[in-house]
Amino acid sequence: MARLPRVHLAGVPEHIIQRGNNRQVCFATDDDFAAYAHWLKEYSEAFGVQIHAWVMMTNHAHILCTASDNSGISLMMQSIGRQYVRYFNRAYQRSGTLWEGRFKSCLVQQAHYVMAVYRYIELNPVRAGMVESPFEYPWSSYAINAQGVQSALCQPHACYLALADTAAERQQAYRDLFKIEVSAAMLADIRSTIKSGMALGNDRFKQEIEALTGRRQHKEQPGRPKSKQKQN
Repeated sequence: MARLPRVHLAGVPEHIIQRGNNRQVCFATDDDFAAYAHWLKEYSEAFGVQIHAWVMMTNHAHILCTASDNSGISLMMQSIGRQYVRYFNRAYQRSGTLWEGRFKSCLVQQAHYVMAVYRYIELNPVRAGMVESPFEYPWSSYAINAQGVQSALCQPHACYLALADTAAERQQAYRDLFKIEVSAAMLADIRSTIKSGMALGNDRFKQEIEALTGRRQHKEQPGRPKSKQKQN
């Protein structure tokens, strides 16, 4: 079956995940993390993509970003993928594929959902039991968004800027968000949409994306369609 093209829309936030093939390790040392971060910065700038939040785990990476045109994210991820595979294979004297096929992605509604994805991404190391606080994990955007650590890679989304009027107040408001757990329902929505590639948001947002792209954004109901009743 032919693969469906991804849905990318300029100006609409997008959640991306790139996994190692068969969940194999793709970041083993600090040099590996730094190399991926370097190319993420280089190619996000080259293709007009703003990076809002990110985390690099041992076998996958999450990114929340917004592109200035419909092709920017695909071009960015393809370029990072090729460069990093060459680096990784050379560093570990291996050959062949590294990534689990194509990266996965979904569009994200700004109101309510964008900040949930920020938290979902930066809490990955905590959910994995690697650290107790997201601040303890060095390879994510949490220190930038919550503590004001300077970075040329991360650019705030409008929803983040709307948290407060000053940088210090925004950072405090952002830290306060992490005192409340992401709900089980939201976690399930985030995971299912990144897996399916369908939009993360309410019904109205999904309908708008369907109208703009011609791609279905609602899951089909399980079971066979009902057969028509025979006329008497």
